[in-house]
Amino acid sequence: MVWRLYRSLYTLGIRRARHPHWAVVCVGNLTVGGSGKTPLVLHVVDLIESIGRRPVVSCSAYGSPAQHGARIAPDGDLDPSEWGDEPAMIRWLRPELPLICGRDRVRAAEVCCGTHPDAVLVLDDGYQHMPLKKDISIVIDDPDPPNAFCLPAGPYREPRSGSIAADLVVPLDWPIETVQTGFYDPDGSWRDLIEGEVALLCAIGSPLKFEAAMTKAGVRVGCRRFLPDHDPLTAGTLFQNIPAGMPIVVTPKDWVKLRKRKDLVGRKVYVATHAVRFVEADKLALMFKRTLNEIEAQKT
Repeated sequence: MVWRLYRSLYTLGIRRARHPHWAVVCVGNLTVGGSGKTPLVLHVVDLIESIGRRPVVSCSAYGSPAQHGARIAPDGDLDPSEWGDEPAMIRWLRPELPLICGRDRVRAAEVCCGTHPDAVLVLDDGYQHMPLKKDISIVIDDPDPPNAFCLPAGPYREPRSGSIAADLVVPLDWPIETVQTGFYDPDGSWRDLIEGEVALLCAIGSPLKFEAAMTKAGVRVGCRRFLPDHDPLTAGTLFQNIPAGMPIVVTPKDWVKLRKRKDLVGRKVYVATHAVRFVEADKLALMFKRTLNEIEAQKT
């Protein structure tokens, strides 16, 4: 009831969402924890580039000093302790992609307008950030959730009915499919399968989904170490229950925090990568192009 009252302040015009940048695309969800947003954000970035537009990504930088306000991230690798693990992961995966970090999404749009005025701002999360107007909203929601209650009784940030305000609900309106699952060796090689037993190590919102994906990819899980989402992975006892000769499989979000640990010497680590795409992505790209052209025409 409190959330619906808050949203109604904007839907009824009592408060007005700001629109400081000409085009804002949001990829969000209704629940807390991991829902697979980042692979979808990167796919949306690809679609925007495919229609001749330049994307800029806005991240919340949750749990880091950079979460306050909003500012452009510098070039090069990002320190997760300063910029957050998700921005550091996106920078590792897409080194040339401009990033704006901070939870103030209105300010992020203002920064984008000032530094990349012709770009499309893509929000990684932020669907519930009502002060900023979104031009295209994409929401991820489980069609059959095991628990559909709102916090604190369940994982939902707002009632599931909140998805009706989105332009697309994934996978209901537009399903997605996995196009790549593989393993990157930090020495530069790539492989489709890892032989023998491995240890899973992660600090993400949905570790069981990660394990299920690895099992589906043919990985034999010998042991696992799951920590809370956004854990810094700095504990000295992090590897104590993992056999010395057993390869460790992590996600990109974990790798950007682990890569500078000195006790990785002598341990084999593989980074599991996961890419998705919309089914009939070409049709969605055309929808993006039409919508963005209309917005640009209204701006001029």
